[in-house]
Amino acid sequence: MARIRVSRVGEQIKKELSQIIQQEIKDPRIGFVTVTAVEMSGDLQLAKVYVSILGSQSEKDESIAALEKAKGFIRSEVGRRVQLRHVPDIQFSIDHSLDHSDQITRLLHDVRDED
Repeated sequence: MARIRVSRVGEQIKKELSQIIQQEIKDPRIGFVTVTAVEMSGDLQLAKVYVSILGSQSEKDESIAALEKAKGFIRSEVGRRVQLRHVPDIQFSIDHSLDHSDQITRLLHDVRDED
Protein backbone atom coordinates (compact mmCIF):
# COMPACT_ATOMS: atom_id res chain seq x y z
CA MET A 1 0.00 0.00 0.00
CA ALA A 2 2.80 2.41 0.82
CA ARG A 3 4.33 1.94 -2.63
CA ILE A 4 1.06 2.94 -4.27
CA ARG A 5 0.90 6.14 -2.21
CA VAL A 6 4.50 7.01 -3.04
CA SER A 7 3.73 6.54 -6.73
CA ARG A 8 0.58 8.68 -6.57
CA VAL A 9 2.35 11.47 -4.69
CA GLY A 10 5.19 11.38 -7.23
CA GLU A 11 2.77 11.69 -10.15
CA GLN A 12 0.95 14.59 -8.47
CA ILE A 13 4.23 16.39 -7.81
CA LYS A 14 5.30 15.78 -11.43
CA LYS A 15 2.08 17.37 -12.69
CA GLU A 16 2.41 20.39 -10.39
CA LEU A 17 6.12 20.86 -11.16
CA SER A 18 5.40 20.89 -14.88
CA GLN A 19 2.83 23.65 -14.43
CA ILE A 20 5.05 25.66 -12.08
CA ILE A 21 8.09 25.50 -14.37
CA GLN A 22 6.12 26.36 -17.52
CA GLN A 23 3.82 29.06 -16.14
CA GLU A 24 5.13 30.50 -12.88
CA ILE A 25 8.91 30.83 -13.24
CA LYS A 26 9.94 33.85 -15.28
CA ASP A 27 13.70 33.19 -15.41
CA PRO A 28 14.89 33.63 -19.04
CA ARG A 29 17.68 31.07 -18.49
CA ILE A 30 15.11 28.31 -18.30
CA GLY A 31 14.64 27.09 -21.83
CA PHE A 32 12.35 24.36 -23.04
CA VAL A 33 12.23 22.17 -19.92
CA THR A 34 10.05 19.06 -19.63
CA VAL A 35 9.60 17.12 -16.40
CA THR A 36 9.93 13.49 -17.48
CA ALA A 37 9.81 11.66 -14.14
CA VAL A 38 9.75 12.10 -10.38
CA GLU A 39 11.19 9.46 -8.07
CA MET A 40 10.04 9.74 -4.48
CA SER A 41 11.86 8.24 -1.54
CA GLY A 42 9.89 5.78 0.57
CA ASP A 43 9.40 8.30 3.38
CA LEU A 44 8.35 11.09 0.93
CA GLN A 45 11.20 13.33 2.11
CA LEU A 46 13.10 13.48 -1.20
CA ALA A 47 11.82 14.00 -4.73
CA LYS A 48 14.36 13.35 -7.48
CA VAL A 49 13.06 15.23 -10.51
CA TYR A 50 14.27 14.21 -13.96
CA VAL A 51 14.05 16.96 -16.56
CA SER A 52 14.66 16.93 -20.28
CA ILE A 53 16.11 20.15 -21.68
CA LEU A 54 16.45 21.02 -25.35
CA GLY A 55 19.52 22.92 -26.44
CA SER A 56 23.29 22.84 -26.19
CA GLN A 57 25.16 21.65 -23.12
CA SER A 58 25.70 25.24 -21.93
CA GLU A 59 21.98 25.96 -22.23
CA LYS A 60 21.24 22.78 -20.26
CA ASP A 61 23.69 23.85 -17.55
CA GLU A 62 22.11 27.32 -17.37
CA SER A 63 18.62 25.84 -17.12
CA ILE A 64 19.64 23.49 -14.31
CA ALA A 65 21.33 26.40 -12.49
CA ALA A 66 18.17 28.49 -12.84
CA LEU A 67 16.03 25.61 -11.53
CA GLU A 68 18.39 25.18 -8.58
CA LYS A 69 18.14 28.90 -7.84
CA ALA A 70 14.34 28.77 -7.98
CA LYS A 71 14.17 25.61 -5.86
CA GLY A 72 12.84 27.47 -2.78
CA PHE A 73 9.99 29.04 -4.75
CA ILE A 74 9.22 25.74 -6.48
CA ARG A 75 9.18 23.88 -3.18
CA SER A 76 6.85 26.42 -1.57
CA GLU A 77 4.47 26.24 -4.55
CA VAL A 78 4.46 22.44 -4.43
CA GLY A 79 3.71 22.64 -0.71
CA ARG A 80 0.82 24.98 -1.36
CA ARG A 81 -0.66 22.83 -4.14
CA VAL A 82 -0.06 19.31 -2.79
CA GLN A 83 -1.38 18.64 0.69
CA LEU A 84 1.48 16.91 2.53
CA ARG A 85 2.66 17.22 6.11
CA HIS A 86 6.27 17.73 4.96
CA VAL A 87 7.18 19.11 1.56
CA PRO A 88 9.88 16.90 0.02
CA ASP A 89 13.32 18.25 -0.78
CA ILE A 90 13.64 18.60 -4.56
CA GLN A 91 16.70 17.40 -6.43
CA PHE A 92 16.97 18.17 -10.17
CA SER A 93 18.72 15.82 -12.57
CA ILE A 94 18.98 15.83 -16.36
CA ASP A 95 17.22 12.91 -18.04
CA HIS A 96 19.54 11.50 -20.69
CA SER A 97 17.12 8.86 -21.96
CA LEU A 98 15.89 11.06 -24.84
CA ASP A 99 19.46 11.70 -25.98
CA HIS A 100 20.18 8.00 -25.76
CA SER A 101 17.09 7.05 -27.78
CA ASP A 102 17.97 9.69 -30.40
CA GLN A 103 21.46 8.22 -30.71
CA ILE A 104 20.05 4.71 -31.16
CA THR A 105 17.64 5.96 -33.82
CA ARG A 106 20.50 7.62 -35.72
CA LEU A 107 22.56 4.43 -35.55
CA LEU A 108 19.64 2.37 -36.87
CA HIS A 109 19.13 4.82 -39.74
CA ASP A 110 22.85 4.63 -40.56
CA VAL A 111 22.73 0.83 -40.64
CA ARG A 112 19.62 0.87 -42.83
CA ASP A 113 21.22 3.37 -45.24
CA GLU A 114 24.33 1.18 -45.56
CA ASP A 115 22.24 -1.83 -46.67
